[in-house]
Amino acid sequence: MFENLSDRLERSFKILKGEGKITEVNVAETVKEIRRALLDADVSYKVAKEFCDRVKTQALGTGVLTAVKPQQMMVKIVHDELAAFMGSEHSEINVKGSPAVVLVAGLNGSGKTTFSGKLALHIKSKRGMKVLLAACDTFRPAAIEQLKTLGAQVGVEVYSQDGEKDPVKVAKDAIQYARQQGYSVVIVDTAGRLTVDQELMAEISTLHKAVNPTETLFVVDAMTGQDAVESAKAFNQAIDYDGVVLTKMDGDTRGGAALSIKAVTGKPIKFVSSGEKMEALDIFYPARVADRILGMGDVVSLVEKAQEQYDEKEARALKKKIAHNQFTLNDFYNQIQQVQKMGSMKDLAGMLPGMDKALKDVDIPDDAFKPTEAIIRSMTPYEKEHPECLNGSRRSRIAKGSGTSVADVNKLLKQFEQTRKMMKMAVDGSLQQRLKAFRR
Repeated sequence: MFENLSDRLERSFKILKGEGKITEVNVAETVKEIRRALLDADVSYKVAKEFCDRVKTQALGTGVLTAVKPQQMMVKIVHDELAAFMGSEHSEINVKGSPAVVLVAGLNGSGKTTFSGKLALHIKSKRGMKVLLAACDTFRPAAIEQLKTLGAQVGVEVYSQDGEKDPVKVAKDAIQYARQQGYSVVIVDTAGRLTVDQELMAEISTLHKAVNPTETLFVVDAMTGQDAVESAKAFNQAIDYDGVVLTKMDGDTRGGAALSIKAVTGKPIKFVSSGEKMEALDIFYPARVADRILGMGDVVSLVEKAQEQYDEKEARALKKKIAHNQFTLNDFYNQIQQVQKMGSMKDLAGMLPGMDKALKDVDIPDDAFKPTEAIIRSMTPYEKEHPECLNGSRRSRIAKGSGTSVADVNKLLKQFEQTRKMMKMAVDGSLQQRLKAFRR
């Protein structure tokens, strides 16, 4: 995410490296490089110019503290302006109502229907609300079946009417059904087109007026750059939506849409979607995204993702097992499952400061743990609980059963032993610190 922009901005800051103070000359050179970086990231010239003018004004109007180098000060100024351009504070989705109605709009291929499924899971799991998906895309063949498949994956009911071509009727009937069945939120998946046209704008405008949604979200493919910004403007004129959703962020290395949409439409980005997993939906935090663009990582989001998978009762039980050296391959397997639920491996690693650059040319597939899972699943219950019994013949059988080699099995068991020792040391160290604190 934003790899090219991050690299270009880093190069622009090097102009100030070694400089004793900020001057009009070195600021002008730096800002010139920043403008080039933004244009290369597919940010419109008008937005890039406005951004750079604000950075220049801030830089020349800021006295550099004795302990802060000019390069560091420029990084801070650019960070703050990036966050401001993208909306400063994150914007919550409005799901108040009886039921709340969320209208999802966008062009075909933007990931609109997939996002509807992801949003249903997000509201259901994060807010504990009962959600109904309304299949109102009566234009695209198989759209209803796609939504039903996604609904089944996330455990959310999908309301549809076979043969009905009027999306307004389907939407109204879905809302009425939701009231009768006690649903808290109705997510209306609408039809799109390949391009913005009068027919689409008229249809979405009519549907919007008919259902009077509490929240309207425009879904846009981040990889389309300035085309995304233009379609965002057109849809905003038709339905005056409440927020933007950027999809396919895992494939966008430039980031022009994320930097331009708020400045052009005045509407906040509320969600970003990256990856095919239904859990791969994140609330958009401008300051955190600015951190990642400037190579500072996003440790806060990483901790939040970990906390979502954290069960305090299970953690206490696991800590007790580790302390008594009873950590097994079953526990190891469960920890892997929890890590995978947090999202893409490369995306998670990229949240650590400096790792985006380090992993730029490294491919970390989402199925990286599959061989490990296959090996553990090929073991008997006794072997998982007593890995010390795994002799040569057992390891050979496990390798054949998992489609791996004996060397792979040996490597996994070595990693498991190293992990067990490290966790034991960490727990023992924590207990000793608590004991010392108690004695004091």
